[in-house]
Order: sequence, then C-alpha cells, then structure tokens
Amino acid sequence: MNPDFLYRIRGIGKTFPDGTEALGHIDLDLFPSQFVIIAGSNGSGKTVLMRLLVGLMDPSRGTILYQGEDIRKQRALIRRSVGLVFQDPDAQILGETVGEDTAFGPRNLDLPEGEVERRVTEALTAVGLGEKKDSPPRRLSGGEKRRLAVAGVLAMGCGTVILDEPFANLDWPGVLQVLQILRDLKQRGKTVILLTHELEKVLALADRLVILHRGKIEADGPSEKVLEILDPQWGVRDPRRGYPTVKDCTWLP
Repeated sequence: MNPDFLYRIRGIGKTFPDGTEALGHIDLDLFPSQFVIIAGSNGSGKTVLMRLLVGLMDPSRGTILYQGEDIRKQRALIRRSVGLVFQDPDAQILGETVGEDTAFGPRNLDLPEGEVERRVTEALTAVGLGEKKDSPPRRLSGGEKRRLAVAGVLAMGCGTVILDEPFANLDWPGVLQVLQILRDLKQRGKTVILLTHELEKVLALADRLVILHRGKIEADGPSEKVLEILDPQWGVRDPRRGYPTVKDCTWLP
C-alpha cells in the first residue's frame, strides 16, 4: 500500500489515569515532504500528540495510520523513518563524543561499521558539526546540541523529522543555527513537523499551519488563511504584527 498521506489520524484522544484529558477528538492528515507547524500554547497537547505520532504513547481512543497501516503494526518502521528532536536536547545525548552520539542510531540498525561511519560524516557535515566530531557533547552550545540531535536523525536516514519547541532557551545565534537546519531539511524534501508557539521565527518556511488549543484542532490550512481567523483565546500570537507578510516571518537573514 502506498497512500498519499504519511499519517492519517481519526478521532484520537488521550485521557490520563487521573482523568486529565490531554487531547479531545483529533482528525488530521499529514503528507510526505510537507513542512507543517503545529502551534499552540503550553498545555495545548502538542507534546502528547508528538509522542503519539512516534509510538511512545498509545491513544485512549481513535486510530492512527502510518503509511496506510495501524501505527501499532508500524513501530519498527517508525523507529527507522521518523526522527524525534525533544525540547531538551540533553535528554537525547548518549555518546561521549559528538561522533559516537551520531552513530548511536545507525549502529542500532545493525548497519556495517563502514556505512555507519559514512553516515555519521555526512550527517555532521550537513549540520555544520564535522569539525567537532571528537568533541564532548557537553561542550556544545544549546543550538549545537539541537543540531547534533538532527544529525542523529539524518544518520539514521529518517525521512520525517518531528521537533518539539526547537527554539526553547536558545539565544539569537542558537535560533539562527536551528533555522538554517530547518531550511535545509525543507530543501532536502524531508517531512518536517514542527511544534512551537514562536511563529515569528519560522512561519515563512511552513507549507501549512495547524492550531491546537486545549487538546483540539481549532484551525488547519495555509498560514495566511489560518491567521485570518486566529482567536486570541487560542494562545498563539499573530506574527504579522511585526512583519509585513507571512513570508517575512523568519529570523533568517
């Protein structure tokens, strides 16, 4: 089966044992090679949705299809093809050097060592960390650590990258580093699913904007159309207050 959609989500919800409803009733299709921003304030359900998409959590109800099959049958494929970059990059660092950390994923795929080394070199070069291959990750800046997390995703050959609040706690240079990587991923034709509330930094790269509020999708479509119906109660600022158009909403020079 080769469906047009990458993910098809129908009627999913997530309620925790204490009764907290993190997601209500979500219907959403995600397509290959799209750059999608899912925006929402803290507590809107973005991180829970992200965990559902990569199989780290099961929904309480509803169905998620990945490449046309129930996600529960696709977990092995998802581990190889969907890369996740957490809000706290330190939570993903496992190697004692930048090179070892990037090699962790490919080695778990049981690839030949020569292929692992080739992928590590290519991935670190792609994110601008080639010269730091032998450096300890703890010496990297916040922006560099997020680039390292993306390098691990690239080294595994993932076609889809999901990033949770990638600009959190970064200074100006760090934000620019991450934006450059996001632009490169888009140019490479990768599927990018970006969870953020900081639209002014990155909206110009998006093909589509989804607004999540209190566990429900309030709007979904081209950025310009979504912003026209933006409700202040959703907790997402209209970035055009400081920029002439959506295409200007980026911190990239």
